[in-house]
Order: sequence, then C-alpha cells, then structure tokens
Amino acid sequence: MLFRRGSREPRPRLHPPTGTGARARRDLVRRPARLLAAAVALGCASGLLTPATAAPASAPSAVPGASARVQSLVARMTLDEKLSFVHWTAGPEGGPLARGVGHLPGVPRLGIPQLQVSDGPTGIRLNGTRATTLPTPTALAATFDDSLAREYGKVLGHEGRALGQDVVLAPMVNTIRVSHGGRNFETFSEDPLVTSRTAAAEIQGIQSQGLMATVKHFAGNNQETDRFTIDAAIDEQTLHEVELPAFQAAVDAGAAAVMCSYNQVNGAHSCGNDGLLRSVLRDQWDFKGWVMSDWLATHATTDLTKGLDQELGLEMGKPTDPVPDTKYFGAALKAAVQDGTVPEAALDTAVTRIVGRMERFGLLAATAPARPARDTAAGRATAREIAENGAVLLRNTTTGDRPALPLTGTAGSDLAVIGDSAKRPKVSGLGSAHVVPDAAAAPVDLLRERAGAGASVTYEPGIDRLGAPLSTENLSPAFTNGKQLDAGGDRQFYEGTLTVPADGDYRIGVRVDGGMAILQIDGQAPVYAADSFSDTTSVPMRLTRGTHRVTMSGWAWPDRPLEVDLTWVTPQQAAADFDRAVAAAAAAETAVVFAQDEGSEGYDRPSLSLPDGQDRLIAAVAEANPNTVVVLNTGSSVLMPWLDDTAAVLQMWYPGQEGAQATAALLYGDANPGGKLTQTFPAAEDAHPMAGHPERFPGVNGEQEYSEGVHVGHRWYDQQGVRPLFAFGHGLSYTSFAYRNLAVERTATGAAVRVTVRNTGARAGKEVVQVYLGPSAETGAAQPVRKLAGYTKVTLAPGQEKRVTVPVGARALQYWDTARDAWQPAPGARDVQVGSSSADIRLTGRLAP
Repeated sequence: MLFRRGSREPRPRLHPPTGTGARARRDLVRRPARLLAAAVALGCASGLLTPATAAPASAPSAVPGASARVQSLVARMTLDEKLSFVHWTAGPEGGPLARGVGHLPGVPRLGIPQLQVSDGPTGIRLNGTRATTLPTPTALAATFDDSLAREYGKVLGHEGRALGQDVVLAPMVNTIRVSHGGRNFETFSEDPLVTSRTAAAEIQGIQSQGLMATVKHFAGNNQETDRFTIDAAIDEQTLHEVELPAFQAAVDAGAAAVMCSYNQVNGAHSCGNDGLLRSVLRDQWDFKGWVMSDWLATHATTDLTKGLDQELGLEMGKPTDPVPDTKYFGAALKAAVQDGTVPEAALDTAVTRIVGRMERFGLLAATAPARPARDTAAGRATAREIAENGAVLLRNTTTGDRPALPLTGTAGSDLAVIGDSAKRPKVSGLGSAHVVPDAAAAPVDLLRERAGAGASVTYEPGIDRLGAPLSTENLSPAFTNGKQLDAGGDRQFYEGTLTVPADGDYRIGVRVDGGMAILQIDGQAPVYAADSFSDTTSVPMRLTRGTHRVTMSGWAWPDRPLEVDLTWVTPQQAAADFDRAVAAAAAAETAVVFAQDEGSEGYDRPSLSLPDGQDRLIAAVAEANPNTVVVLNTGSSVLMPWLDDTAAVLQMWYPGQEGAQATAALLYGDANPGGKLTQTFPAAEDAHPMAGHPERFPGVNGEQEYSEGVHVGHRWYDQQGVRPLFAFGHGLSYTSFAYRNLAVERTATGAAVRVTVRNTGARAGKEVVQVYLGPSAETGAAQPVRKLAGYTKVTLAPGQEKRVTVPVGARALQYWDTARDAWQPAPGARDVQVGSSSADIRLTGRLAP
C-alpha cells in the first residue's frame, strides 16, 4: 500500500527542518544582496541559462504516448540540449523579467521553439505588466457554474498566448482544509466535488486557447506555515477521497503539466515521492504530461528517477550578478548522468514528456500557432460576470416590508460609504497570484454614479492603511517619494532618523514600483515590499516617542527603475478617521462598510478576525446606524462578531478589476446575487476542524496529521454537530425558491436525482440545487454523515418552475478501500437529501440498493 503509515516513531527525513516558513522568509531578507531570494520564495525570480556544451546524442527509451517524431527529436539532442529542458531559466540575456517566471530556450536547429511560463491563478502575472485581473478562484467556485469556469479559463488562455506565454501555473486545486490558510483565495473549495468540476472546466477553457495548464500543488499543500518542511501525514482513504480527486479530474481534463508541492507527504518530499508521481499519477491515472517542481522544491538529482521531470527555481544572488546554475537539474544533473548516478534514459523520458506536450499544442508545427491580440473588452466582461455570479449574499434582514438589499428609495440615495477598500479597491490577493489590473475603479465612485444626481454619498476611510507622506519634520534627512534607483540598481538608498511625537500604534506604508524595497526601523524585523506582489505594503508598528533609526535598501528590475513612496498613519490621524466614519454613518440613511483581509502566499492568517481593528469599526458604525451593509473583500472565511447588529452582508471575495462595477450592480439590484459558499465559515476561533488540534494545524515536530480523516470542511461540522456561522452551500437571493416532487433512481452511470424548482419571488434569479448522500451501512469504512454528490444551477423567471435533473456520478457511490488499494462500490441503500445548502435541506429521499 503506497501510503499506509506504520510506526509513529520519528522517521528519517531527506533534509531536516530548518525553521518555520516565517523565519525562513525573514532570513531571506537580512542582507540587500539576498533580496531577490525573498521574491523567489513568493514566486518571482530571474536567472540565466548555463551555456550548453556538446555531448553525444543518445537513443531515448520508449515513452508511453510519445510519437515517433518526438522520440526522434529527443534522440538527436545533445546532453546539454536535453538538460536545457529540465530546468527553467530567465530567458535570453537574463530578461526582461516581465516576461514571466521561466523560460526554456528550445532547440532551434531541430525546429523546437522556446517556451515561456507565467504565474496565473487569477490572471497572467508578469511582474508588474498589466493584465486582466479576474476574481479569485474562491469567487469562481462560488458560482457553482462549470460554464463560467470554462470562460474564466478562456480569458487566462487567450491572455497568456497574447502576452507571449506558452504555459500558465494554474489552476491551484488544493483543499481548503485550514480556515487560516493564506492561499485559500487561490483555490476553490473544501469539497472535492466542487474543486474537481471547477478545475476541470477551467483547464478545458485555458487549453482551448492553446495555452498549457499546470495543475498545482501535488499534493497536501494546504497550509503556508512551514510549507517548505512540513510533512503531511494523510491516510490513504483521506488522500484518495479528499485531496486527490481534483488532481485526477485535472489529468482527465488533459492538463499539460502538474506542479508538485514543497511539503512532504507521508515522509517523502512531494517532488521526489515515487508513490505520488509514479504509482498514482502515471500508473493509476495514466498521466501523459510532465511534472515540474514548485519553486526550489527539488531536493536531489535523483528526483528525476522518481517521477519529477523539471525543476523550477534557480540558485540566485542579486539580479545584476551572474546567476549560478539550477541547483539540481543543471550542472549537478549533468555530472550525475555522466557518472551513471542518474540514467540518461530518465532524462530522455522527462524531455520526451515535455516535447510531447509541445507537439500536442501545435508548437512543433512548421508554422507556429499565431498569437492573438489581447481582448481586454472580453476579459472585462468575463471578470464582471464572474464577480457578480460568485458574490454571496450572506445576510439580508427585512424591516417592515423592505429588505436591506437591494438599495432602493432613500436607502439608496443617502449613503455613508466607509472603508479603505471602497477608495483603494482590493482586487487581488498577494504573492504569486497578485496581478496588476488594466484598471480598477473605486467602489465609492461607482456607488456615487449609480445613486444618481441629487443623491448624497459621502466617504470616510474609517481605517486608513496608507496615510500621508512622511514630512521633513518627521524624517531627517528628507525622503523624497519617487525614483530611488536606476534600472538594475541594488544598494541601500536611505539612512536617517524618524521623529515620533508620541507613544502609540502607527502604520507605515511602503509603495513600490520597479523592484523590491526593504525598510528597517531600529534594526527590527524588516518590512519588505515588491511590486510583483502588491503596490503597497502597509504594516502596524508600536513606536515610542523620540527618534528612531531608519534604513531603506532594495533593487530595481533590469528593465526599469525602482520607485518608492513612504507614508504613515499616526495614532491621532487614526482616531480622527474612526470618529469621522462613525459620525458619517449616523448622519446617513444607509452605511455601507467595505472590509478586507490580506490573503497571501508565504504565510497563514494569524486569526480569522478582520485585521487592523475593522471589527471594532463595523461594530461602532452598526451601533450608530442599524441600517449598515457590510461588503467583504476577503479571500476566505472571517469571523463576524458584529453580524447580528448589521442589516446585510455581501461577500465579494477579492473581486478582480471589475469588482466595483459588480458590487454596485449587486447592491442596487441591477444584478441578483446567486453565489453559494464553497467553504464553511466558522462561528468562532475555537469552533472549526483545526481548533484544539495543533497536530492538524500548524503541526507538531514538523508533521501535520490529517486526523480528521475524510471529515474535512462541512463534513466535520455535520459529524461533530458544530453549528457554523454560515454553512457550506449557503447563499441568499433577492428572490426565493421552492422545491417539490423528489424522485431518485439508479442509472448506468450512477444515479439521477430529479426535483421541481419554482421561483416563488418577484425577480429572476439563479438557484444551486445541491444533492447530498448519506453513508452506506455496509462498507465498514469511515464515511461522512452527508457528502455532496451532485449539483446543478438553474435560472428561473418569477413564477417559473423547471424539472431539474442532478446526475450523481459513479464515483460518488464508491469509497476507497484501503485493503484493496482501489475504489469499491458502497453497497446498500443511501439516504438522499436535496436542498439550498448543507444546512438547508428541503427534500429527503432514498436511493435503493
């Protein structure tokens, strides 16, 4: 059995843990000469290809699925030419870096073109280059709409090809297991069925445009804490039923590549895990594409013999330095092949898989596929449609006969709009998924426009994350915002003193364009900002009255200068902002508060609460005005201690570049919210699957245990009888739906569940019909109390009804039998529940044996 765990005694590791992810990140930025490595850890890097030297060609062994042409091409390559395929570089002459995160030179003499790869879960990320910024994958999944997932993929595919890319590192399909997960916004759901269907449809869309999709991170990459060293201990049933289904769906959808993850799975690094990369991926699923590592996730040249085909990531110094070779799959692999440590046949197999995908996508044709022009209008339209359809109306109270939303009458013409993200739109998360949008309107401007002439729409930040430029009376010598370094520069560019007028909590903002900047105050842990991840990094600091030593250093991209702006928010300004916001709310008919969090690659959220005192602000505003509407720009679940005092809550996620347009349309009823939660929102910090279980998260002694087993997400809440804040599948509408006449029958492919759904309200709307199955009493295996087995989305006009069929696939009626190492039918009758969420079951039935 590939993943059966035996003794709980400590096991030897390929490399001993070297510290937490947070400490590793701090180590990366201690010296200016190592700044680029910090960007590497978050997915942004550069490098040079080591020049090839001649070597005899070899005849590769047969690779299943490879054409005779591809095998002939590989047989004619020199050793160095083959090596050039198994590690990415930064491209000809080191740049420009804005072209993406990796480059393969190809073999021009054999007619094999170069390849270019970019990050891309929420858009094509090209290190500051503007592109269509789509809503986060959590928003996409919340649509419960495979057709929209395909459209999302088409935008990624078209943009990638138009922007010179051949491969995109998307989608991410890891399970939302940890509510605190920093990258939850980049993936889809806590439920394997939703993730599988959404991922498969997105991949179809991406690859329909000629761009190769890379599904990631294989496997068990469900937290950022200690992500480089953590060992995920997952039993076989949980692995196959919860974590792997979406990866298999991606393979079945034809994904060109798979990216393996940083973490270990059951004692072996994912990128050298023979059980995952060969037994599961190749033998069980018949994957024909190639496997690349996450950035610097390769651990040995021999990983090539365990199923890894390509290394992503370079050993690097400063961007202006000569860049050393890839750590394992460059010079070290060449030596290993030459001395026989690694068979050249393994290298041939890896190269054949890569070139085989190039052939499949038409890149070996005599005339290369033409690259299209960007279609920004289509990108905007898709981004808005998904933002509207993925928004989830969490709460909507009624006073008299009028619901709080949509805004009508004086409720919509007398607004106090509050919140930093109402003015500076929060469109994307941080890290390698951060995309610089073509344009993004401020929500407050769109609300003013929609409210119309004669309306009163005031704005107050409430909590200002940027503040004002540091003046010469506080910073000496004066710091002039703007250009600090020429292109390619790398040095300390400021040293001085900051005079603080009083003890208190300050907020320091560092806005960067063109590279990376590091700010240190009194030698404390540095604050670093990079334009690849965010336009502004803003952090709270406790400072005492008096003078403090300040230094700033950084580097500029080779193709443009570094610009830095330095700002702060004093305690006095913060108090005044807070008071003005509450006063504005009290004076208006309706208060609309925008709140946000900061989901990011590289770290998990320390708390499920909104950061920066936003809970306190919302509570004060709601006390001043009971007609308070909260708009959430968050990447994942958050706590809401103020919920019962508000009139409505609209979850917009990180809504992409058209988020303001979508938000205004939803608030005023020009669009009807129809999104549903694909993750459960806990009611408290101590009321979720990880609470009280450090062995589950963040892990103990370098190991995280999936001891909840198959009871992940909403399954755990059902099993434990814990009431969440909002259940999986929850989402309100401006209309209402009634269910009746349930019929259930077995079919040749599984089962069919039929139900009649009627729109009983006065507006057109969309409803997600969800089908849940109870456990089989005859398997003896662990099973959820109920599991999502199927869903479909139906659009209905007022008064209209439709007979809806929800197919239940054969896999939903099976379980993973650990003893047999195989899927087996779950015999016997099954309870069937149909409803609008996992906690809103409308009809029940029985599926006969």
